[in-house]
Amino acid sequence: MDNFFDQVTQAKKNLKSILPATPLQRNVHLSQQYGADIYLKREDLTPVRSYKLRGAFNFISKALANHEGAEKPHFVCASAGNHAQGFAFSCAHFGVHGTIFMPVTTPKQKIDKTKTFGGEFVEVRLTGDIFDQCYAAAQDFCTAQSAHLVPPFDHADIIEGQATIGLEILEQLQNEAPDMIILPVGGGGLGAGLLQLLDTLAPDTEFVFVEPEGAPSLKRSLETQTRVKLDKIDNFVDGAAVAQIGALNFDILKDVPSDAVHLVPENRLCATISSLLNIEGLVLEPAGALSIDVLADLPATEIAGKKIVCIVSGGNFDFERLPEVKEKAMSYRGLKKYFILRLPQRPGALKDFLNMLGPNDDIARFEYLKKSARNFGTVLLGIETDDPANFQILFDKMVAGGFSYQDITENDLLSSLIV
Repeated sequence: MDNFFDQVTQAKKNLKSILPATPLQRNVHLSQQYGADIYLKREDLTPVRSYKLRGAFNFISKALANHEGAEKPHFVCASAGNHAQGFAFSCAHFGVHGTIFMPVTTPKQKIDKTKTFGGEFVEVRLTGDIFDQCYAAAQDFCTAQSAHLVPPFDHADIIEGQATIGLEILEQLQNEAPDMIILPVGGGGLGAGLLQLLDTLAPDTEFVFVEPEGAPSLKRSLETQTRVKLDKIDNFVDGAAVAQIGALNFDILKDVPSDAVHLVPENRLCATISSLLNIEGLVLEPAGALSIDVLADLPATEIAGKKIVCIVSGGNFDFERLPEVKEKAMSYRGLKKYFILRLPQRPGALKDFLNMLGPNDDIARFEYLKKSARNFGTVLLGIETDDPANFQILFDKMVAGGFSYQDITENDLLSSLIV
């Protein structure tokens, strides 16, 4: 088997032992909202709730097939999330031992899930505060122990495994290629696999790539036509926050137009996560909702009536993050604001302010620090309401009443310190 299609076809056959084709579901709500046939490829329904299982399984399967000797090889990976879980599941399936390096800062929920999937076959080692330190430790371990490093995205076997999604989509659509496929980008393994596979199988299918606004590694690399490593990234969309696109992956993706890569802001993504949870009952992690969120950016005339597949890449949502997601979602919708209020230090001043609030305005946070040597006290105020227009009404009343304030809702530095 010399060509990519044959390799992916074999990977798909091998995967059947653990992974039936994930559902491709037409979503009525989204189809009506956008005037198109919107299908969701539910990779959040794999055993480890993400597509990362495909690449890790294919890598280990091929490594074992090519291994000579009675003793099975030892495998290693570095990951703080979905790749670690796919790796652990694969190790348990094949009965091989693996060592997983995870940053010390990894949430306990992710560590516990990884251990559950791997059972007796995996050992988790917490090393370093960031992924780069963790990855370096994994590489050192592989050198010392002659172990096999299973990379998260930058390897031909990983790319082939992720590309099996494309074969499933075509089969589920009865070989009628979609007009558009929307997919998330982290390290680029999924994008490289699908683009390479469908280049000949579905040459008219348009690709839309989506990255988090805080980690645009593919976008910046395409703009400069060189593989860029970002100085810093925002880890909120942890399943797709990668500082540098994979080398092999970029070589495959380098001819993609930079405007085919869309960047999604965090707050709007949180609003999408909340809507999907409340309306559809879908529990998606931030990276898992990227392909759905970006629909709002696509011109209605370009997607109307088209058959569109959104790859839902992950459902490993940590519910301890729900308050943060709710905060960001309400901020995006204009339903919650934080501001600094200068409150005159006189009797009745607080009552005067409270009387300015509308019937649907709710104080969510109030911190008052009185300074006896000053004529004004400073108040950190958080207010929720049911209509964004209510804030302008309140602000007009405050100005008319002689109250000064500063809206700090969009000040990321202050918000990170106090919210």
